[in-house]
Amino acid sequence: MSILGNSVLRVEDDGLLTGSRPFTADLITSDTLHARFIRSSVAHGNLVSVTGGPGLYTAASLELPKLVPWPPTPDRYARDLLAVDKVRYVGDPIAVAIGTSMAEAEDQAADVDVEIEPLPAVVAPLESSEVAFEVEPMVDPSVLDEAEVVVEATFLNQKLAPVPLETNSILVVPDDDGAGLCVWVSTQFPWDNQAAVADALELDPDRVRVIAPAVGGGFGAKGHTYPEHIVVAAIAHRTGKPVAWQETRSENLLNMTHGRAQVQRVALGAKRDGTITGLRVEVVADAGAYPHVGAWLPDYTRLMCTGTYRIPRVAFSARSMVTNTAPVGAYRGAGRPEATAFLERSMDLLARRLDIDPVEIRRRNLLESHNANHVTPSGAVYDSGDYRGTLDQVVEASGYENLRREQSMRRARGDRWLLGIGVSTYIEVTGNGPTQEFASVAIETDGRATVLSGVSSHGQGHQTTYAQIAAAKLGLPVDKIRVIQSDTAVVPRGNGTYGSRSLQLAGSAVDKAAEAVVDMASQLAAERLEANAADMVVYDGIGVGIIGSPATAISWSDLAPLAVELDLDQGARTYPSGAHVSVVEVDRETGAVRLIRHVTVDDCGNVVNPMLAQGQQHGGIAQGVAQALWEEMVYTAEGQPVTSTLLDYLAPSPTELPSYETNSMVTPTPVNRLGVKGIGEATTIGSTPAVHNAVLDALAPWGVEHLEMPLSPEKIWRAING
Repeated sequence: MSILGNSVLRVEDDGLLTGSRPFTADLITSDTLHARFIRSSVAHGNLVSVTGGPGLYTAASLELPKLVPWPPTPDRYARDLLAVDKVRYVGDPIAVAIGTSMAEAEDQAADVDVEIEPLPAVVAPLESSEVAFEVEPMVDPSVLDEAEVVVEATFLNQKLAPVPLETNSILVVPDDDGAGLCVWVSTQFPWDNQAAVADALELDPDRVRVIAPAVGGGFGAKGHTYPEHIVVAAIAHRTGKPVAWQETRSENLLNMTHGRAQVQRVALGAKRDGTITGLRVEVVADAGAYPHVGAWLPDYTRLMCTGTYRIPRVAFSARSMVTNTAPVGAYRGAGRPEATAFLERSMDLLARRLDIDPVEIRRRNLLESHNANHVTPSGAVYDSGDYRGTLDQVVEASGYENLRREQSMRRARGDRWLLGIGVSTYIEVTGNGPTQEFASVAIETDGRATVLSGVSSHGQGHQTTYAQIAAAKLGLPVDKIRVIQSDTAVVPRGNGTYGSRSLQLAGSAVDKAAEAVVDMASQLAAERLEANAADMVVYDGIGVGIIGSPATAISWSDLAPLAVELDLDQGARTYPSGAHVSVVEVDRETGAVRLIRHVTVDDCGNVVNPMLAQGQQHGGIAQGVAQALWEEMVYTAEGQPVTSTLLDYLAPSPTELPSYETNSMVTPTPVNRLGVKGIGEATTIGSTPAVHNAVLDALAPWGVEHLEMPLSPEKIWRAING
């Protein structure tokens, strides 16, 4: 049975559509206590006092250990779960009020009196003097010496809020004996929650069961444990009663880790024919008030700084600074979109300087196609790719030459709506972090198969894809495969879901485990049939029997029970790539932007389920476009957030987006058994600079070389009007 290219409908959706598959908040019962956090209203200050009623918990009353950041962020940035002596950003949790209902908890929180002595706040990373993490620099003082032309620019990759459909949510229920906890939590990484809660409460990890039920999106921001998770668990453990916390949308915008947040100084050198000779990059990143994952993400920016191009010499430095804003963490692409953004903008600036078409200047510098490792100056080991092929395909699919002709005619007529055409190529790295993953496949006595996986779905369709993989090996229908994830009491270990690792690592592990089950079944069937195991074959829908003799097949139920459990280490990352063309119209009278077309060619290696892959493409494009045109977390000079509701933080709806034209290029990767690469972040990375370049292309007749994202109507109107 073929594993590839089969658009099986998602098996997860019935439960989501009918409500039979619950989210965390759906599990809250009438006897549950509700938590409401009291948060700092100032960005920086000395915490003088906190007073309130009997249902109030503070750092002093809970006496919990600090939350230590993930390495390589230094341990000195371990944070108090509730503020002790200082508050460091607006939204910093200070205390928590408990009520028998959410309304009562809100009332209790409103009665809490907090006294804070304000201190000066540092909001911009360029103004900060405290370095949280510094990337090992790539030093080359003569990196631009061979250049005949150098374009230099400073780019802002603005701070973004993840805005998942479901905000942070947790329900903690003590065991009947009071010695353990069952934790339902909206997370991408249940095993991290288990370890963090068990460690903080000094419990045996086996006494902390963590379940991620249906999870309404995460985009990386739910990939780690939040202080609030541990605080709620501690109160449940102490009171012996169920306790829940459901984050409000405003809390979420203030407090869920933000993404991007880099200032990038870039110099790109080239010969007059457009051939790139060198690249110098200096990054200053915002790590936020409590450096954690986000502090070391600029190392991925360094890794991917040469993109799909032949750039022979690179100098790169990056440092992450502490500010009085919300902590920065992983957000869809996490360090890689930032590299593509500055590189693709620089390519357009170089094209304009040399009067070379943006597509042509990319063609002159693209890497050669390859199916074996290519090592970049920054140390990335690209596995496979056809970068010229993806660019040529997207140019053809978009009708690029016709678009340029239409643009010329509009400009000659002086049309109100300016046509802009933006191009980008991209490459990213997926499968970051641990390269091993857990899986098991078991044949039950009823002939069905159960798959356990150590990753945790938050919308990707794992239950469908892993069932397809197992079904292909076992010759069973997909509806005979049950996939279980996200429960630490059932799945013994796992490394969670982030960095587009799920199919290449966990999918490969499922494939290997299913293959091992087939080997066991073949041996068992051979013994019963008095044949050689090498002569056994799986007959689809029947079982295992002798090659060429379906009548000999023994059913899976007669061979059961069989089970294989393994940790597969694939040992290598993959590098998806692609090219995008974006077409916009800009209203010269108001500065408004309409995205009218977005065309992509994305290479994620072999595709198991094209429908699911396309779903990832669609979602990724939406978030990438949103960064270019609308989204930004804005703070005043005093550290007060301006975009703290969805009235101000402009996340797009479907009416702002066109129907996408998605296409695929397939260069199978040699580094895993399925030949697959990640797809979850890819189109986010490619779409942002394509849209950014398109808007600046529309404004070219006014001599506008660069505007910072998001490209608001006001910015564009001011640029047009001088």
